[in-house]
Amino acid sequence: MLARLKKSMDEKDDQGFTLIELLVVIIIIGILAAIAIPVFLNQRQKGVDAGIKSDLKNAATVLETITTDDPTGKPANATTAYWTAANVTTAGFKKSSGNVVTVTGGPAVGYCIKGSNSGGTGGTTSFFWYDSALGGLQPGAATATAPTGGSCATAAATMGPAVTLS
Repeated sequence: MLARLKKSMDEKDDQGFTLIELLVVIIIIGILAAIAIPVFLNQRQKGVDAGIKSDLKNAATVLETITTDDPTGKPANATTAYWTAANVTTAGFKKSSGNVVTVTGGPAVGYCIKGSNSGGTGGTTSFFWYDSALGGLQPGAATATAPTGGSCATAAATMGPAVTLS
């Protein structure tokens, strides 16, 4: 009897993995994928949002530079924009691909910059606002509606036309 057990232990008849072992490995891989995919998609959305915020801050810097270089420029009114897409681009502003950046207002009345991108996760559009009267980028304002108070809340009729920067 002992000789027979010893003989069976010496023989290597294992030809591969059992079906149960393969199923366990597949289940583990499935669990890891279920965890990793939502995390990856969330990181993509954060990247889109960071690009919009960066464009808003860069646009504000360029607008302030233009105003400092030419403080006697034309004031904003209901029919004329203070900044044009051409002079903002000439001053060095370059937006990220897919972002839409719109400026309303001028130095005399304050300005509002709206940034958006429809390339978010699931095709959702992200909106962010930069308000000169409220001190810059507005936290938690990721909606199509301007934040309350400040330049962004002022009616577009009193701030001049909106200019889309390219």
